[in-house]
Amino acid sequence: MANRQKTIYCCTDCGYETANWAGKCPSCGAWNTLSEVRLDREGSGKTGARIRAASAPKRLEELELTEEIRFSTGISEFDRVLGGGAVVGSLVLVGGAPGIGKSTLLLQMCASAGNGKRVLYVTGEESKRQLKLRANRLGVTGGEIFVLAETDLDSILASIDSLKPDIVIVDSIQTMSDSGVASAPGSITQVRECTMRIMRLTKEKGLTVFVVGHINKEGSIAGPKVLEHMVDCVLYFEGERSTSFRILRAAKNRFGSTNEIGVFEMADHGLRCVENPSEMLLSGRPENCPGTCVACVIEGTRPILAEVQALVTPSAYNAARRSNGVDYNRAAMLLAVLEKRGGLSVSGCDSYINVIGGLTLEEPAADLATALSIASSYLDRPLGADLAAIGEIGLSGEIRSVSALNQRLSEIARLGFRRCVVPAHGREEAKRFDGLTLIPVRSVGEAIAAVLARD
Repeated sequence: MANRQKTIYCCTDCGYETANWAGKCPSCGAWNTLSEVRLDREGSGKTGARIRAASAPKRLEELELTEEIRFSTGISEFDRVLGGGAVVGSLVLVGGAPGIGKSTLLLQMCASAGNGKRVLYVTGEESKRQLKLRANRLGVTGGEIFVLAETDLDSILASIDSLKPDIVIVDSIQTMSDSGVASAPGSITQVRECTMRIMRLTKEKGLTVFVVGHINKEGSIAGPKVLEHMVDCVLYFEGERSTSFRILRAAKNRFGSTNEIGVFEMADHGLRCVENPSEMLLSGRPENCPGTCVACVIEGTRPILAEVQALVTPSAYNAARRSNGVDYNRAAMLLAVLEKRGGLSVSGCDSYINVIGGLTLEEPAADLATALSIASSYLDRPLGADLAAIGEIGLSGEIRSVSALNQRLSEIARLGFRRCVVPAHGREEAKRFDGLTLIPVRSVGEAIAAVLARD
């Protein structure tokens, strides 16, 4: 009897499956993301049989609770994002745009993991000679590092069984193919089935597997968005290829915090860890220039200072409010508060907001610095290079307190700032730091008057 196929539609953004096509995904609400996928009934049945045979129910009381075993990757910023190192028996997905530096990071990890660990680097995009040339350029030599240039998943799993490595790197998952799946490599079905088989092997053998997945700026390519629920940890490598700085961010982590970030600099000989991101993000900052202010946000366990720049110019057309690094809706809200509560007529102006260094400010504690940079550009008056601002802005224009205020003030004082605008509410809890003067404010109008008072 001929092998019958079933057709379903899968969302490339969230992985939702449905039997009927629709213009809008019922799960995530994205438009035109449902793509047709053909499933092999026989192949799907075999896969399901393997899953059912490998699992057996046990009582909760009978399960053994063992402490997770971690090992250092040899890269401090990488260990920070992973939660203190890689966990044995975990499946980690490293996503990012092509050419951002994912393969470079993992190849450097091969040389620095150490402790006599055996590493298998599976490449489906490069030849062995190309990988050797890149390894020589990065200074990756010695150690038990094995290279396999293969795209067939059955051959890869067989090599893992025979070599018995401690760490496996698959670069990239879009190039891998399962012979039991009737679809092209890189399709949603192939990517998902290959990852499922790799995940089962990871848990059975106790391996640590890093899988590379390419995405575009919208994250619509079949890969990380479809696989996020399968893996233990999802890391995104961010940054512009035209700049040298890269940010590694955890979107999901079953073994640690998702708020930590790692900062790297792309140099001639690979990625270099940036131990002090605040100094890096503030380097080259203009002095006595209107439209710039320093914000302090908490990323995981450490405070980071970032420069927020704004440009406000009169417009003869509809106002163009554009932001890079700041949420667009949040920026529009701050402009409305400045118009209504701050007394600034910004509605007839083009407003542009940018965060230097490629950092994304999602914490409300950056509201006050963003508003002051906009006001400084509108009034064409500099805030001063020694000023920083911390505070969340409400719709009535009030400045609300933020968490970890003393930790933020300590970082601000350490980098030599002399003044800091803080919320008046909760000022009693703030400690005194040598050389740092606190400017308590209750509203956005009071903040503008305190640091941008007209003569």
